[in-house]
Amino acid sequence: MMDDSPAISLQCGRHRLDLSFPRVMGILNVTPDSFSDGGRHLALDDALRHAERMLAEGAAIVDVGGESTRPGADPISPQQELERVAPVVEALVRELDALVSVDTSSPAVMREVASLGAGLINDVRALEHQGALEAAAGSGLPVCLMHRQGEPRDMQQAPRYDVPVEEAVADFLESRVAACEAVGLRRERLLLDPGFGFGKTVEHNLRLLNRMERLTHLGLPLLVGMSRKSMIGKVLARPVEERLPGGLALTALAVERGARILRVHDVGPTVDAANMTWAVLKEGCEHD
Repeated sequence: MMDDSPAISLQCGRHRLDLSFPRVMGILNVTPDSFSDGGRHLALDDALRHAERMLAEGAAIVDVGGESTRPGADPISPQQELERVAPVVEALVRELDALVSVDTSSPAVMREVASLGAGLINDVRALEHQGALEAAAGSGLPVCLMHRQGEPRDMQQAPRYDVPVEEAVADFLESRVAACEAVGLRRERLLLDPGFGFGKTVEHNLRLLNRMERLTHLGLPLLVGMSRKSMIGKVLARPVEERLPGGLALTALAVERGARILRVHDVGPTVDAANMTWAVLKEGCEHD
């Protein structure tokens, strides 16, 4: 599939993010219990060095998360989340001049990280928490809205849909875009995430990726996150630490189907996979 969509850019605080070609978002979890890398980057210096490595490998964005949203995870308080993410965001902006995204559903966290220089809000709950719409609109930052079914603690217990999953996802995201516009959060500031693994079986995930072009019809940039997820493990019978090859295959398919941002743990290999896929789609290398 050749992608002929117009060049897109987002103003992310003081950074302008060029989305005329696929970009990679590196994951920086500062949590003790994330499914793949929980506990590895709790110390500020460890978090900074990991972010520095990801930026050197080609990450355009560093996505900082302070609350685990793995299946079965329990919520934490906004204060706990802020204590984890605020020092990291401040340091990434000050020391590395990084474009920082913050993975949060908390209005209080959104407001604070915006004041610290974050450039993007990435909300797995699509601004459904009370006050989140207003906080995001007031931040002036772009926002990624993600589809999910249920909450992390129960979302994978028995996910089911009454309509094809791609239609359910598209309908939900359209409704959240409308809610954003109703409070003055304009479409030009929005991205969409299909929410792979969030209230979906392996079959749902595979169908959703295969038919992801349905979501490009919504006319907004797509962000996808499939890195190291159980869909790879279940299809290939691989543990978390052996899922990179499967993840790179998914990266190529996602780019071919319209993804503009790939949210991943393994930045360098993903940058190569995305750039190679894009070169084939465009029949030439069109960016540095």
